[in-house]
Amino acid sequence: MNASAAEPTRLSRRLGLFDAVVIGLGSMIGAGVFAAFGPAARAAGNGLILGLAIAALVAYCNATSSAQLAALYPESGGTYVYGQKRLGPFWGFLAGWGFVIGKLASCAAMAMTFGSYAAPSLARPLAVSATVVLTTVNYLGVKKTALLTKIVVAIVLSALALLVGAVWLGGEAELGRLWPLHGASPYAVLQSAGLLFFAFAGYARLATLGEEVIDPKRTIPLAIPIALGIALLVYTAVALSALAGAGASEVAVSAAPLSTAVEAGQFAWLSPVVRVGATVASLGALLSLIVGVSRTLFAMSAQGDMPAFFSAVHPRYRVPHRAELAVGAVVASVAALVDIRSAIGFSSFAVLTYYAIANAAAWTLGPSERRWPRALAALGVLGCVTLAAALPLGSAISGASLLGLGALVYVVRKQLGSREKPAPAIGSRAK
Repeated sequence: MNASAAEPTRLSRRLGLFDAVVIGLGSMIGAGVFAAFGPAARAAGNGLILGLAIAALVAYCNATSSAQLAALYPESGGTYVYGQKRLGPFWGFLAGWGFVIGKLASCAAMAMTFGSYAAPSLARPLAVSATVVLTTVNYLGVKKTALLTKIVVAIVLSALALLVGAVWLGGEAELGRLWPLHGASPYAVLQSAGLLFFAFAGYARLATLGEEVIDPKRTIPLAIPIALGIALLVYTAVALSALAGAGASEVAVSAAPLSTAVEAGQFAWLSPVVRVGATVASLGALLSLIVGVSRTLFAMSAQGDMPAFFSAVHPRYRVPHRAELAVGAVVASVAALVDIRSAIGFSSFAVLTYYAIANAAAWTLGPSERRWPRALAALGVLGCVTLAAALPLGSAISGASLLGLGALVYVVRKQLGSREKPAPAIGSRAK
């Protein structure tokens, strides 16, 4: 019998290495690749290529830290668990809170990506409608499976392959649009890296699969770097194609930048295929994110880190229905009011905070627990803090404010809880 079978788990271990890699790819190569290049081009022009390399480096540091911690603590929860165990309850809470608010913004960005590619003139109504429909689906207990993830990944990769082929065979691609760099100051490149990090952040999904992966101590450390490497290759090909096909200025102002790149060439008739890929990817990502965020909110509520109201389970559908409805309501509201660049920037800030805590937790690992050099964890903390600080000012301020608000509420609740504990009876002594 496999040793992993004897490891205590509340969930069923059914996912092998291939499944884990596909889930990681499905979490990364989703709507982010269709959405992030526009804001990144607006920040740094064709210098976003350098930003992509920096984002990948920071993501690699984060991936190695997450993989080490996931192998050591093969249970659901990700950095919410790692922060508690390695740094203390407050840091675990802050990571969990950062994940929740960051992924809520990710949900809104995915909803708006769906609307922008499906029908730009109706982007916001479609975004809100998609959120309502998928929240209802989740409420009824229907969830995305590994098989559905494979289908979504296949559709998205096919659409991106058509994009790359159409751009380079369509006669309008120009290598001169890639060099020299325009508008690529160091700050602009770092800002583009922070925005592009949004497209890499999905590999955290792998770190939360500790109780569902076969032989997690071997599988997760392998799956995370493999999925990340494949995603980087795909992103690089797509970024070069979009910039060469349409130019940074066109990509920057387009609501559907990858479709714009295809429409600039002789194969413009393939643009609907790219739009279909984007809509499928965004709906798949939105469905998965709503499930993940609501379950994290549910778990934090069950442990007393969020209001107990959200820990309720529907008696018939057996889902955390209050958490589901709360997530859906927030996402729909954000999608109706905020532009996609702000949502991506805010999400990146919160998720970079989440990974900074993961790297700090990995720094505390001893030699026998470590699989990668300790310096990578330190570089990860520095990279996360740097990219978060370089994000658009509005995103940084709103992200820091909500993180600070969550931390304040946590501290106040803990203090009030300690005051409410009954004092020992007079005359009683410990025996």
